[in-house]
Amino acid sequence: MLTRRHIRVKVMQSLYSMEQTQSDNLDKEEKFLLFSINQMYDLFLINLQLLVEIKKQATDFLTKSQKKHLATSDEKNPNTKFINNEILSLLESNIQLKTEIEKKKLNCWQLDDEYVKILWNEIRESELYKDYMSTKLSSFREDKDFVLDIFKEIIAPNDKLYEYIEDKNLTWIDDLPIVNTAIIKMLRKSKASNDENKSLPKLYKDADDKKFAVDIFRKTALNAVEFTKEIDDRTPNWDQDRIAELDKAIIKMAICEFVKFPSIPVKVTINEYLEIAKEYSTPKSSIFINGILDKISKEYQENGKLNKVGRGLM
Repeated sequence: MLTRRHIRVKVMQSLYSMEQTQSDNLDKEEKFLLFSINQMYDLFLINLQLLVEIKKQATDFLTKSQKKHLATSDEKNPNTKFINNEILSLLESNIQLKTEIEKKKLNCWQLDDEYVKILWNEIRESELYKDYMSTKLSSFREDKDFVLDIFKEIIAPNDKLYEYIEDKNLTWIDDLPIVNTAIIKMLRKSKASNDENKSLPKLYKDADDKKFAVDIFRKTALNAVEFTKEIDDRTPNWDQDRIAELDKAIIKMAICEFVKFPSIPVKVTINEYLEIAKEYSTPKSSIFINGILDKISKEYQENGKLNKVGRGLM
């Protein structure tokens, strides 16, 4: 589920937090970093489960409508296309999702079902739903496209859901775009199947990615004084207080990759941190960071400080 960029973002946030709190307890901060990353997976699980709960809410709505004393013909014989949606049915039957939700006690939608009702009502009133329900039969592709559309246009941007997630866990707000992107990617890859044992995406792609998270965090933190001096030496005419702390964290991580991670190409490092700066820092930060990193990488290459192995890694 996580990409290396996601990992870099989480590490950047942790390093920035350490600087703000002046914490020097590396073991404690590393533990919190990994805990924060693991909690991101909890958010992934509950947002998947939210789709299942919306399906259940729709089923309950149809059942109650059928039992009305003066039910209309449409209410007595409702269109069940939504509750039979293949993507939603696959999620509902997924054993791993059920097991993880129960094991981690992530039963928030049972406790706070008003948010499920809010989203179901918004979906039911939407043009997307009306267009989808204009027929009674559908293909797997149509079912998939519909779920993707309602997730992107109704569920993900919902303000009340955003506020609820923020109240549940403050760190989840920063994680939400990453998690929603992972869900969309997973839904797009879904294929027609009756396999209830189909695995969900893992938090880390492999053990190397988890190791990368710990290594880039520790190596940047342990060499922070040296990396700060590298920044200061190349910005002599700058008031250091004017350089955003987030930008400093980004530059220090990039320097760390230059000299401590021989298998990561310089261009990859620079491009990754420029994209992170564009998303998380000030509008002009990426230009400033690009200039500093370009200067440092060229100087390191000239004096042999770039520790890179393999062809094309400079």
